[in-house]
Amino acid sequence: MELQAQTELVVRPPKRPLRQTLRERIRQTYRYDTAFWRMSLAGPWGAGMFAFALAALGMPTGLGAAVDTLSFAAAGTAALFLTAHFAAFLLALTGLPVPRLFAGALLFDLTAIFLIFYQEEQAFAIPAVISVILTVAGALVGLLVGWFAAGRAPLRLKAAIAGLMALACLSAAVWPPDRGAVPAGMAEVQADSGTPPLTVADPSKPGVYSVDTFTYGSGRDIWQPEYGKDVGLISDSVDASAYLEKWLRLRTLYWGFDTGALPLNGRIWMPEGEGPFPLVLIVHGNHLMEDYSDDGYAYLGNLLASRGYVAVSVDENFLNYSVWSGIPENDMKARAWLLLKHLQQIGRFADRADTPLSGKLDFERIALIGHSRGGQAAAMAADDERWFSKDTTLVGMDRYHIRAVAAIAPTDKKVDDLYARLADVSYLTLQGARDGDVTDFDGERQYVRTSFPGSGNAFKASLYIADANHSQFNTGWGGRDVSYPKGILLSRRGMLTAEEQRTIAKVYISAFLESTLRENEDYLPLFIDYRTGLSWLPETSYFNRYEGGEMVTWARFDEDANRMTIPDGGTARGTNLLWKEEEAKNRGNSGKGTRGIVLERTAGAHPQAQVPAYSLNWEESAPSPENGPIEMLSFSLSNRSYELDMKEDRSPREELDIEVELESGNGETARVPLSAFMPLPRLPETSYTLHPWLDRHLSEGKYKDPIEAVFQTYRLPIAAFTAANAEFDPGSGIRRLTFRLTGGPGRVMLDDIGAY
Repeated sequence: MELQAQTELVVRPPKRPLRQTLRERIRQTYRYDTAFWRMSLAGPWGAGMFAFALAALGMPTGLGAAVDTLSFAAAGTAALFLTAHFAAFLLALTGLPVPRLFAGALLFDLTAIFLIFYQEEQAFAIPAVISVILTVAGALVGLLVGWFAAGRAPLRLKAAIAGLMALACLSAAVWPPDRGAVPAGMAEVQADSGTPPLTVADPSKPGVYSVDTFTYGSGRDIWQPEYGKDVGLISDSVDASAYLEKWLRLRTLYWGFDTGALPLNGRIWMPEGEGPFPLVLIVHGNHLMEDYSDDGYAYLGNLLASRGYVAVSVDENFLNYSVWSGIPENDMKARAWLLLKHLQQIGRFADRADTPLSGKLDFERIALIGHSRGGQAAAMAADDERWFSKDTTLVGMDRYHIRAVAAIAPTDKKVDDLYARLADVSYLTLQGARDGDVTDFDGERQYVRTSFPGSGNAFKASLYIADANHSQFNTGWGGRDVSYPKGILLSRRGMLTAEEQRTIAKVYISAFLESTLRENEDYLPLFIDYRTGLSWLPETSYFNRYEGGEMVTWARFDEDANRMTIPDGGTARGTNLLWKEEEAKNRGNSGKGTRGIVLERTAGAHPQAQVPAYSLNWEESAPSPENGPIEMLSFSLSNRSYELDMKEDRSPREELDIEVELESGNGETARVPLSAFMPLPRLPETSYTLHPWLDRHLSEGKYKDPIEAVFQTYRLPIAAFTAANAEFDPGSGIRRLTFRLTGGPGRVMLDDIGAY
């Protein structure tokens, strides 16, 4: 026993000093980083550089996308190199038997990708998930690269795998996007609407005029030569310091001017020929400041000039957001003010005999077109007295008569606690259901605030487009509605192509100007019923709203909170259904600025004699037009049956239908089914992002609501009622209007009931 103990003492190895152990581990830092693992670093490097490239596109410097991307990639590569080696050193100290450079590169990817997406999202979960997915993808690709480089696999197998990968990448790049099917209930509306198409010329086609293009500007622009050394006409600068705050010095260094000397820059498309021509100003919205926006409407400028309008795209890029210098405070007010200053400048050019604009402009016929924040700015400029009545620099504005405003996906925010209210100015707004920037149909709010107290010729109209997004109305904004890197998470599946989307804009804006600035009534049916122009439009679902200045109002539901009363002494009544007045809400659950009446047919048996019904009643008769008998009944309706689907299971059920009944002054009634004119359309459901989880969580749940309640206007000719009952006599007045809900269950909202 004593001998055994002595033996054990002899074989026990001596304890090495910690310093020596660590020194030995450091010397062997890269012992596991074989050629295979070093080649595999290509995968983590590629994943990291992909994220850095997205960051470069979302943080432009003005030097160009190529320079930005290369600069970010170089900085990212250097950071990855240093981080990987430092991580390898730390891992060597632990003694873990892993390929340490490869592991360090993965740790770099996890951290860098998380931070890149976190600065956009400001939430933990989404950047964390994305960083894990991209890092794992980079690791797998890296392992595949290492396997290829190792030379152990047969050449044929490598070639086959490489070919399959190349084919997959090519297919993803060129495969036509699946726009999906037209939502149920809309296919028959569009394919065989029974509505006679317009027989006039397609308004999106070029006109007869040749087009002359030139610019005006400061002559000192250091970024855009068309406003600098190559400018056509030299314009004045304007002092906007009374309207702009938080203009950082970095912004002044970039542009070369501050709020006291903002330039008036514009691109002009002018028809060649004798004037005067109507004037149209187009203004962009808030895009990245260094990615210039004003040249993105050349497709509109060229079209309008060929059709006899002088079109001007206004440069307000210096008011846009920059990652480096933010955005000036109160920029909305400055955007509208600048439009007015451009009108003054164009007026001064027209007054000079030595400019191409001399004698070419008709200031009695002016339209403003705006996109995004530009759409709101256009409405504010047309209602300029609300904000600028005390501005002594805006003298002589009564020379410029703004008769029409068109807004593409406009914002609608309070400015100085005020909203624009258009009076006797025609208004058109377009909105895509796939708009990932302005997700709410804010143009409907301005539609509600547009009225015609003194003009029967003006009108307002809206168009909601199922598969259109925000950015593709501008040729320079790409296909994503939010900047990179977050923009990569938005889905483009099923979306209209850029050309299709801009075709819609050309059709509607060109026809709108024909109807308003030229008072050409041939195109008016397009705004009353979009189906009259389907031969000009790409296939998707549309919803349109319309009201002419000559409409006699029967009910709007905004006058009070009493659901039993309507204006002009009328009363309302609901039978065997749920009915209430409430404010119409947009996707984000904020108000649309108008109230409506909600009618709901619940599940269960309803004897025919007690079909759910809602009626408006007048003791004498409903208000009638002053210039003749009633010829048309009009109302707007939103199909909100989807709200029941959200509360209950989505099992198949009978579609809701509505019968419309009128009672004339002689006591006779006539009833027609609404489906005979247009079936109740289902609203489009939007999947904004690549995955439903992202829809619910991205941008604080901005995309969680797949449907927005929008209105469709119905116009029913009185002749259809007299055809249903020859004894029905509209000449004796209308004493009752009834909406009878059949089928279902279902829910609708009614608004803007009136007659023509």
